[in-house]
Amino acid sequence: MKINILMVCLGNICRSPLAEGILKSKLDPNKYIVESCGTSSYHIGSKPDKRSIDIANKHGIDITDQRAAQFTTSHFKKYDYIYAMDNSNYQNILKLASSDLEKNKVKLILEELHPDSGLDVPDPYYGGAQGFEDVYQMLNKACDLIVYNLERSY
Repeated sequence: MKINILMVCLGNICRSPLAEGILKSKLDPNKYIVESCGTSSYHIGSKPDKRSIDIANKHGIDITDQRAAQFTTSHFKKYDYIYAMDNSNYQNILKLASSDLEKNKVKLILEELHPDSGLDVPDPYYGGAQGFEDVYQMLNKACDLIVYNLERSY
């Protein structure tokens, strides 16, 4: 049985597609399914932001096949782990949870690196290319630790 992991940001075009691509590149697809979505409906069906695509390509990851989707309560049933990119989206996801079991699936992704810090992955949408590179580096480090923890417990 595969482990299902979901990455979530606001619009599902910048941070969560990068997180999906990064984590997918590090995990065995026979053991894990990694996907992403957003808490808003702003970009449903859209490709990731060109800057996210470019930064992923720079690091050897292709995210061009991804399409934005919106988080729904059905995601709690499908996914074993749900990683929010920031506190706002974390809270929006928790509001949809109907049990402690569902709430316990949700974590801030940077809590992997900095437990109890409450740190957000900044939204690079309104910034330049360096913001996307910075986000990539944060997510890459967090994904390394996620992989380490998953492989230890698999």
